[in-house]
Amino acid sequence: MAKAVLKVQLGVGAPSRTEVVAVAREGAEVELAPDAIKAIAHSRSVIEALASDPIPHYGVSTGFGALASKHIPFESRAQLQRSLVLSHAASSGPEVEREVVRATMFLRLSTLATGRTGVRPIIAETYVRILNAGITPVVGEYGSLGCSGDLAPLAHCAITLIGEGTVRNREGELMPASRALAEAGIEPVELREKEGLALINGTDGMLGMLVLALHDLESLVSTADLAAAMSVEALQGTDAVFAEEIQALRPHPGQATSAANIRTVLSGSPMISKPEGFTRVQDAYSLRCAPQVHGAVRDTMSHATSVAERELASAIDNPVVTLGDRLESNGNFHGAPVGYVLDFLAIAVADLASMSERRTDRFLDVSRNHGLNAFLADDPGVDSGHMIAQYTQAGIVSELKRLAVPASVDSIPSSAMQEDHVSMGWAAGRKLRRAIDGLARVLAIEILTSARAMDMRESEPGAVSSAVRKALRQEVQGPATDRYLAPEIEAARSMLVDQVFLTAARAAAAKSGGELK
Repeated sequence: MAKAVLKVQLGVGAPSRTEVVAVAREGAEVELAPDAIKAIAHSRSVIEALASDPIPHYGVSTGFGALASKHIPFESRAQLQRSLVLSHAASSGPEVEREVVRATMFLRLSTLATGRTGVRPIIAETYVRILNAGITPVVGEYGSLGCSGDLAPLAHCAITLIGEGTVRNREGELMPASRALAEAGIEPVELREKEGLALINGTDGMLGMLVLALHDLESLVSTADLAAAMSVEALQGTDAVFAEEIQALRPHPGQATSAANIRTVLSGSPMISKPEGFTRVQDAYSLRCAPQVHGAVRDTMSHATSVAERELASAIDNPVVTLGDRLESNGNFHGAPVGYVLDFLAIAVADLASMSERRTDRFLDVSRNHGLNAFLADDPGVDSGHMIAQYTQAGIVSELKRLAVPASVDSIPSSAMQEDHVSMGWAAGRKLRRAIDGLARVLAIEILTSARAMDMRESEPGAVSSAVRKALRQEVQGPATDRYLAPEIEAARSMLVDQVFLTAARAAAAKSGGELK
């Protein structure tokens, strides 16, 4: 049976975060609602009425940025728009991921569909066809300052419409845009007044990265709860501190969710220390305070989600066609709201990974691992066990701390001081993506290590941890003499990213009437 094609319709309200991910990652098709085409045509009539106006209008009859005072004669205006997108397609560096470029294109199209930008319907319709054909412009990592829009990335997308630049087709083959359009049966367009500007003046790149990051973090923070619980269990800690009545004394919603997840994993575990004969009054912070730290990450995500959803409902362009059919200059393209939360999330990700690394380290030290072999080695001295796996974690966490330094506090003036304060939101998005990748690797090593420790204990873990360990053992063998470790770390990372561990944990929890959120 043929796979059903998910279609995302623009022009019937703001796109959801789920729809952005579907278009960016799953290749969902896009279509414009009839009302969107009508709104686009209406705003275009506003622009065309201004084209012959002797009064200058930014982006219609003037230059751009510091050249806004330059009047452009009617016969040069098509060239003005073409020159704009070609000159602004000035990125450099490693190629940006396909999913980020598709998210960027989809979100720019979303703004076009609001009917506030003044482009012709053919512009939006061609953008739809390019997305649906799986054509992805090649965009370099550097070029956006996150103000006046993600200019360079969006310009690379814009020149694809006119048959310029380099793209990849649906199969990933690198080719000139003109060839890709021809093979897809798409006619290049000639840009007219305001259209080049409308295609590049938005926060779409940084917003796309924010939406993708939030999607990934939703599973990663739950996996962090799972990993923390498995570490508490394998270190024979206490679950008393996670009791609902204690957590309720500090009613942060994220903390409550993470504590509930940890209780679910630890429920009924024979490995948890009982009051009788228990000599530790309380566990270390990395175990005991997991709900507080993980919960703070969850609450940070909630704030970032509210910003993302407001931005998804926005129509960002400069100048913009107002609801009163006026063309007005504005500053809505400034990326500060998005840049701030991208940086905020990078801080939260670094701290989440840092706590995970500390829990892993406890397993390896005989003075803190409560009866396990040094470094969880089969024959300590001959074998090194997970000694260097923790080094890998430490190296990643150190990098995440550097990535947590905010990009949005920086600003380098541009365009002859016309654009004298910029957001650096695109840079904040780029480093957050690297941070999320690092977090997944750190959590994978913690789960790999806690599962190994469970195998070395005499008692069995609870049902949830047992299910996760069983899933891991499908790809990674249990404790034995040292072997090539890197493939095992990669296997654990891949399973974690594919939510194999989370799926196994949730299924096991559900069997006993529990829930892992």
